[in-house]
This record gives sequence, C-alpha cells and structure tokens, in this order.
Amino acid sequence: LITVNPSNTFMKTFFHHVREEIIQYYDSLVAFTPKLLLALLVFILAWIVSRKIRCISDRKLKKQMEDPLLADFLATLIRFVIILIGVLFSLRIVGLGGVIAGILAGAGLTAFIIGFTLRDIGENFLAGIIMAFKRPFRIGDFVESGVIKGRVVTLNIRDTQLKTLDGKDVFVPNALILKTPLINYTIDGFLRFDFVVGLPGGSDFNKATRIIEDAVNTVDGVIRRRRKTTANITGISPGRLDVTVSFWIDTFRVKDTPEKIRSEVIMAVQKVLEQQ
Repeated sequence: LITVNPSNTFMKTFFHHVREEIIQYYDSLVAFTPKLLLALLVFILAWIVSRKIRCISDRKLKKQMEDPLLADFLATLIRFVIILIGVLFSLRIVGLGGVIAGILAGAGLTAFIIGFTLRDIGENFLAGIIMAFKRPFRIGDFVESGVIKGRVVTLNIRDTQLKTLDGKDVFVPNALILKTPLINYTIDGFLRFDFVVGLPGGSDFNKATRIIEDAVNTVDGVIRRRRKTTANITGISPGRLDVTVSFWIDTFRVKDTPEKIRSEVIMAVQKVLEQQ
C-alpha cells in the first residue's frame, strides 16, 4: 500500500510551473535582446548620420543660398527628419510598428489629446518654417520683439536666439515673434541715429547747422550721398535753441559697431562747436 502526501504533490507542481514560466521569460528575453540591440544601433546610427548630413547640408546650402539663416534652418530640419525616421525604424524593429500605425491612424479623442499636448511645440515649429521662408530678419540683424532687443544669432526649429547689447543670450519662441510686432533696424542696411545739440542764443544758426553737418560727414562710416545728414532746429527754450542732428550709416559696410560710430559723431560735433 503506497500513501501519497498531497502537500508534496502540490509543491512539486507549483515549482514546476514557476520553473516553466522563468524559462519562458528567459527565452523571450533572449529572443528580444537582439532586436533591442539592433534598434539601439539603428537609433545611434540615425543620430550620427543626422549630425553629419546637417553639417554637409549647412555648408552646401550656405554656398548656394544668399540667406545663411534659411540655410541653417533647413539643415536643422533635415536632421530632425532623419532622427524621426530612425526612431520609427527602431520602434518597428522591437515590434511596436503596429502601435505606431494605430496612433497615426487613430482619430477622435487620441488625436485631440496629442494635438493639444503638442500644441505649443507644433505652433513654434510652424512659425519657424514661416519665418525661415518669409525671412523678416537675417543673421546679424538688430531686431526688437516686445521688450527684447538684440542681434539675431540663429533660427532654430523651436526658438530664435538673440544676443542683447549687454551680452545675454535670449531664446524667444518662434510663435511669440510671429504674433508680436517685430522691428528690424538693419534689414536694408541703413540705420539712422538722432541726437540733440543745444546752441546758445545769439549764435549764427545757419552757420552752426552747416558746421555740424560737415563735422558729422567727416566721421568714417557715415553715409554722405544716398542718405543726407541733417541738422534742424526742433526746439526753443530760454537762452538757447535745440538742434536735432540726424545721420545714417550702412551696417553692411561699416567695420565698427553703430554705437561706436555714433559716439565718434557726437565727439566730432562737440569738438567743432567748442572751436567755433
């Protein structure tokens, strides 16, 4: 007569099932690991290739196009597309292709949630494309958007980098620039400066204005033909008259900064008035 212990049979069956599950998960992991490694390799290659192609595209486009800002933006856009393709291929390798297709083909609430979540990113991206082709500014232009003033450094997919006069780098969202009135001080290369000179009463004002205009025109960098220098009486006060002096510089040709030229003009006018 053989007696069987039910508890021993249960424990053996339990451990047998646990062992089978562990072996199954191990086999699945072993089978999935090559796919995961291949997906990582594809993504890394896409990242490296995108950087190389961006450098080559940026160099080629800048040689063929007159606007380096648009060339830089297009090169960045090409890199973004290559990285996106690499991500899609990587997900497809690990078996998530069906999930991607379902998301892309989905509509209704899912599309609304994704669209609402990525609204700001998509808005800045589209604004960047519009500004790249509309070209309201170039690299190096001095612009004002809202309360921010600075020179354009680069146009990215999401934002525009400006360098302020005190050396700060400000990254302004593209959508904000597109919605806010933009002032470009140097888009055509001509930049005008104004300053006021006080002349004492009893002066020969006609002679004084001629002397001031001649002094301004002696400064290197001031335009003398296409844009004339003017000195006009614009105000009166007890004992003196206010003369507003206006002059132009060509930001495409000058070697010094506009602020430096303005300082030299004011010093030249001050010197000639003291001599007279």
